[in-house]
Amino acid sequence: MRDICMREKIAPDQVVLHSDNGSPMKGATLLATLQALGVTPSFSRPAVSNDNPYLESLFKTMKYRPAYPSQAFESLLAARRWVGMFIQWYNHEHRHSAIRFVTPAERHANLDTELLQKRANVYEEAKKRHPERWSGVTRNWQPVRVVHLNPDQRVPKKTDQKEVNSELKKTA
Repeated sequence: MRDICMREKIAPDQVVLHSDNGSPMKGATLLATLQALGVTPSFSRPAVSNDNPYLESLFKTMKYRPAYPSQAFESLLAARRWVGMFIQWYNHEHRHSAIRFVTPAERHANLDTELLQKRANVYEEAKKRHPERWSGVTRNWQPVRVVHLNPDQRVPKKTDQKEVNSELKKTA
């Protein structure tokens, strides 16, 4: 955990580590390390196998890939290779709708802001050239800073797209 936090420049109170209720994850040594790093531990509810919605969502994405094997893997090595290729695709090629169709790698490297600004500019220019093709505001290309798997609908959302686009232009 220490190596990961240093390598990824994770600030205290920035990460929650969700795990099952296994004894290694609840051990005093690991919990003390997490506390020292400012990582908040989170545990599954007892006897609930699908308590980590992020992982369940990832499994669904994995199973719906055309390359997902129809038969069991021939070996542990074959399984590891397939999962490695999936992770490469998921992080570096798959454009995620929840983060405005950028890859997790682009988001992680803070490349999304510039990319999304360019998209916003393209949309605004297209609307200026052909206003008859647009019935309203352009798509929201403002960077997503916080992602929720199942966002609470009570959280107020910005509905004025002109305001969102003007804020995006200010940050560019």
